[in-house]
Amino acid sequence: MQHVTRLQFLCGGALLLFLIVICGLLAADVAYLSVKGTRWQQAIALLIQPRILFAMRMSAATSLTTLVLILLTAIPVGYALSRYRIPGRSLINAIIDLPIVMPPVVAGISLLAFFSFGVGVPIRHALESAHLSLASGIGIVMGQYLVAVSYCIRSAKAAFDSVDPTLEHVGQVLGCSEWHAFWRISVPLARNGLLAGGVMAWARALGVFGPLMVLVGTGPRVLVMPTALWLELSIGNIETAVCIALIMLAMATTALALVHWLIPKGSAI
Repeated sequence: MQHVTRLQFLCGGALLLFLIVICGLLAADVAYLSVKGTRWQQAIALLIQPRILFAMRMSAATSLTTLVLILLTAIPVGYALSRYRIPGRSLINAIIDLPIVMPPVVAGISLLAFFSFGVGVPIRHALESAHLSLASGIGIVMGQYLVAVSYCIRSAKAAFDSVDPTLEHVGQVLGCSEWHAFWRISVPLARNGLLAGGVMAWARALGVFGPLMVLVGTGPRVLVMPTALWLELSIGNIETAVCIALIMLAMATTALALVHWLIPKGSAI
């Protein structure tokens, strides 16, 4: 029998304790519904209320739209960070990572200031001229995008770092243009990392709450799952709030499982 060292015991114990805490939190949600006598049929009835279904549809529509915008940003930005020598690289990296550590409410206030006093004022005027408002799906997408895009950029950079640049040079020697080498060689080889980053960013966008509270509010036309959860909790519908929480946890867990399946073993992503 293999001898367990003190370090192995300490690290294994810390891992076990952490898993117990997280699983305990998940189990507590289910246990709460059981204690309250909420059966699965009743839980489904709570979730198919019109306002909850609307929030689910709005969350799906806005988060998928946000995902498209994130991928359109993250792929070229991640490639640039991976391949090009850019002046002020440390400052650029700090700016890119800032949304990850920025308090969510600060992100919302910054967006509000941007469209009220910053260079975003012409954008707001253009939206208003088209009879569009920030307090709509557009504002939701902007809030989700700001919070989630950095995750995908980091994943995209790591994915392109794992692709040998020599393969692109060989492709160009054989007649590929720089664009074709990027699109036909680098992107396919980095595909799993890019997909993993997209899934992670989508899961993050799905749970955005703070910026949306500041920028778009909690009106019935801008209701998404996080704000619906908060509203249900604020009026005492705790069972409905817990049901929404369980749905969001299930979606996040599925997304993370997909991310870990896509990322190769030993990857830095």
